[in-house]
Amino acid sequence: MKDLWWGMAGADWALMGAGVAAILGGIGSAWGITIASATVSGVLSEDDTKFGKLLPLAAMPGTQGIYGFIAAVLVLIFFGIFGGDVSLPGVSGFKVFLACQPVGWLCFISAYYQGKTGASAAGIVAADKQAPALIFPALVETYAVLSLIVTILMLLGIRASL
Repeated sequence: MKDLWWGMAGADWALMGAGVAAILGGIGSAWGITIASATVSGVLSEDDTKFGKLLPLAAMPGTQGIYGFIAAVLVLIFFGIFGGDVSLPGVSGFKVFLACQPVGWLCFISAYYQGKTGASAAGIVAADKQAPALIFPALVETYAVLSLIVTILMLLGIRASL
């Protein structure tokens, strides 16, 4: 008999958490890149010599999708999902699901705002100002990194308790 938690096995909860982290991070990244790229494309249509300075502003929201992917892969590795014969208790699987929420949701939202910040910073590049435009979206990045760290620490704690 499987150890179920609210009708689901532990591995099911863990997989759902991994999926949430990867999906929300990916959606947020696509959203943020789209926002930044709209402005960057406008600037490039006027002056294509600024491509090197503008590309990081458009690409930076993509890191949140990477963080969600990292969290999902860690769940698969830490809890033996690849092996097929997973004996993760239901309550532990639910904890894994909860541990994936910080990186999933924060990356979803921060990628959007990083895209908006990157779009605004593109104006600095367009105006040929010497201010480091990349600093502003990098400030938003800090919170995505912190959410990944929190998720990793929570996953390590759950793994250690098994």
